[in-house]
Amino acid sequence: MFQLDVMSRIPVYEQIVSQFEEFVLRGIFASGERLPSVRGLSMELSINPNTIQKAYLELDRRGLTCSVPGKGIFVSEKARELIMKDRRGQLKEIKRAAAELKLAGVSLEEVLDTVQSVWSQEDKYD
Repeated sequence: MFQLDVMSRIPVYEQIVSQFEEFVLRGIFASGERLPSVRGLSMELSINPNTIQKAYLELDRRGLTCSVPGKGIFVSEKARELIMKDRRGQLKEIKRAAAELKLAGVSLEEVLDTVQSVWSQEDKYD
């Protein structure tokens, strides 16, 4: 399920958090679903359990998961909504990038074609 790039500059725990968010948005993880245990996931991914724990703590801090003592860690009821709200915040970054592209002489048509190509793809964009 989780696929890590140990050669990436992105820390492993951040890769786990990012993939968790993508899984929630794609419906792979549903609200109330139990996540793999720290020990189980660390064995599956062959990484230190502390790394998994750090990712799970970050997910909890963001309100994306909730821990039930003795039962495990579960996807929160509002996880999808919180992730979508956070992603909408990225529109400011797009606006800034669009201003830079305009300044550099990139045409509106090129920008719209690029955005359209992302919307037409079913898989993750490159």
